[in-house]
Amino acid sequence: MRIDLRSRLALLAALLLAAPAHAAGTLTVCAEGAPEGFDIVQYELANTNDIAGLPIYDQLLRFKPGTTELMPGIAERWDISADGLVYDLHLRRGVRFHSTPWFKPSRELNADDVLFSINRMFDKSHPAHGSARNGYVYWAGMQMSALIRSVEKLDPYKVRFTLTRPNAPFLANLAIANIGSVYPAEYAGQLLKANRLDQLNTQPVGSGPFVFRSYQKDAIVRYDANLDYWAGRPPVDRLVFAVTIDPDVRAQRLLAGECLVGDLKSQSVASLKPGGVLEVLRFNPLVTSYLALNTQHKLLDDARLRRALWLAIDKKAYIQAVNAGFATPAASFLPPGIWSHDPTLKDRADPQEARELVKAAGYDGSELQLFIGTGSDRKRAAEMLQADWAKVGIKVQVRVMELGELYKRTGAGEHDIALLSWFGDNGDPDNFFSPNLSCVAAAKGGGNKAHWCDKSFDALLDAANRSTDRARRSELYRQAQRKVHEEVPVIPLTYPVELTGLNKRVGGFVPSPFANMDFRAVSLKP
Repeated sequence: MRIDLRSRLALLAALLLAAPAHAAGTLTVCAEGAPEGFDIVQYELANTNDIAGLPIYDQLLRFKPGTTELMPGIAERWDISADGLVYDLHLRRGVRFHSTPWFKPSRELNADDVLFSINRMFDKSHPAHGSARNGYVYWAGMQMSALIRSVEKLDPYKVRFTLTRPNAPFLANLAIANIGSVYPAEYAGQLLKANRLDQLNTQPVGSGPFVFRSYQKDAIVRYDANLDYWAGRPPVDRLVFAVTIDPDVRAQRLLAGECLVGDLKSQSVASLKPGGVLEVLRFNPLVTSYLALNTQHKLLDDARLRRALWLAIDKKAYIQAVNAGFATPAASFLPPGIWSHDPTLKDRADPQEARELVKAAGYDGSELQLFIGTGSDRKRAAEMLQADWAKVGIKVQVRVMELGELYKRTGAGEHDIALLSWFGDNGDPDNFFSPNLSCVAAAKGGGNKAHWCDKSFDALLDAANRSTDRARRSELYRQAQRKVHEEVPVIPLTYPVELTGLNKRVGGFVPSPFANMDFRAVSLKP
């Protein structure tokens, strides 16, 4: 068939109009581990949040990029009653859920979706409550069920939360992906009828910046940009997470340009040559590396032995060997970047006093079990700790397992000691204390891996959360820090420096104080 010049030009114009407005290619991220699943409210690992939380789901509120400042999300504005008990959230109009081969939305996001998402976690009789096989660890750890009296739909775009008591961090908690993510009630209803609610974890649907396409287990997660995203379509066309567990392999893939973004370990950075295509961002997020001591186990139920474990650690040598100097020693469970951190607390280091406390505690020579995740840095950390403790007469056996298994088994209380890190989620001190050290979170399967319950400590948290006076809250949190320092349910190890490798083609990446990766505004240069 012959086409004249005018027809050719018309055809070319039509093709150009049909082409994507932002044909920016694929952003490939080297991830340090596989996601635990895609039903984000079930999980607590930071890596899972990066891969399966922020790309897929919108939260009721958001944080301004690079800060702990709250900003509108699905809720475009909110009203709070004078007594601090009633929160009315006004929902954004025009938000659409993803269209996928397994679900086609028939309506916009509205109050019904918010009620489904919250009541699924809040109401144990809700038909979708039991679909989360891992439970709702964050929801439980932040004591949300005890805090919320009711959730009501006032109109299709207005939701009311009524609390049982004032709670200063409440709004910030709604910005956490593991609590405030909004799911499509319509999709869940279809799955419920088909008895397939577990599909929320394998074929997810959200309203976030990227649409889930596929997951090759333990290898690759693929997303397409959400062309209908209410905040504007992402600058990149596709987002790919390539699971790359070995930190040295991640570094090499970044150097070769196979990945354009990825977490780097300190030892890998120390060996990198300057220049080339790779830039290394260094920043101090709200992160504490720590040891959780199972206070319910024999021997570790004695605070003297717990203090001995802390006193025996040579943190100066530890930081050089494990972090290549990219960390500072920790004394408080709260990192320095968070308000109310107590700088007067001092780190402990006295092997001789440790030996005396070991003897006073009646340590019988039993071998303690140290649980760690996979990775050369964690293995090196365990070896350093094991050697330090052997010098004061404490025997420790190291058990290595995948991170998901580590969190599951430590939640169940199988460990004596666990090497963990906590990444802050909302900029409030309560986010460190309640999920990790409160009595509610000490229940089996919860976030309190020390399984420590102290009613006077919980009373401090409760008083702090009821107050809106930051000076008063700071004083209460300083008291809480001193109690943890004295009782030692956890040993704060380090405040690590976060190291992120960026290809020089990457633009718009903003380091987060929560050490998470949000790619909705990231672009690629030619």
